[in-house]
Amino acid sequence: MKVNCTIWRRMLLALAALLLVNTAQAQDEKPNILVIWGDDIGWQNVSAYGMGTMGYTTPNIDQIGNEGIRFTDHYAQPSCTAGRAAFMTGQYPIRSGMTTVGQPGDLLGWQPASPSIAEVLKAHGYATGHFGKSHLGDRNEHLPTNHGFDEFFGNLYHLNVSEEEEQRDYQNFANNYPGGAEAYAKKFGARGVIHSFATDKNDRTVDERFGRVGKQTITDTGQLTQERMKDFDGG
Repeated sequence: MKVNCTIWRRMLLALAALLLVNTAQAQDEKPNILVIWGDDIGWQNVSAYGMGTMGYTTPNIDQIGNEGIRFTDHYAQPSCTAGRAAFMTGQYPIRSGMTTVGQPGDLLGWQPASPSIAEVLKAHGYATGHFGKSHLGDRNEHLPTNHGFDEFFGNLYHLNVSEEEEQRDYQNFANNYPGGAEAYAKKFGARGVIHSFATDKNDRTVDERFGRVGKQTITDTGQLTQERMKDFDGG
């Protein structure tokens, strides 16, 4: 009987150790988090919600909801900038200041005091990346890599902004601006597609229009022209 008790005791100790190992492993295994964000999508455009009322289905996106969680009670903002700001910061747009569509040359954007989902995830050991459209300001301090993202590659405005410079009306307006098209572009011209990385080094270089670089490296890869839009994937 004494032998049996010893065996059971050893088995229980081994089981307890195994549970501790499994618990530690579970704590170390963090799920990957992928957010797919699109502008101007109605609730019924994804068939997981619209149930095919649009005359088509979106099976790949539906699979995410079918195998995970579908959120059915929420509020949406009336513009792309406001919606993105609300999601990224967890704040109402009236609090973050980003209530309207951001435009080139606007001083308004992602504020230092506003939190970000990326900063929260970084605190839990995540690597973070933002690819595609940001639209939370075009100054250097507004870039995602200044707000918790390790890497950003994408554009900073709605696509119409990138197309405007190729349109005749825009060119006529710029030519009639005091100082001509060059002066207009210097103050209101759109930045190109930005590729930036967060760094520990504080770059004190100050751009006349876009401000100090700060703890990031920034490369402008060129304008998002109509031709480039044909195969641009933001990555």
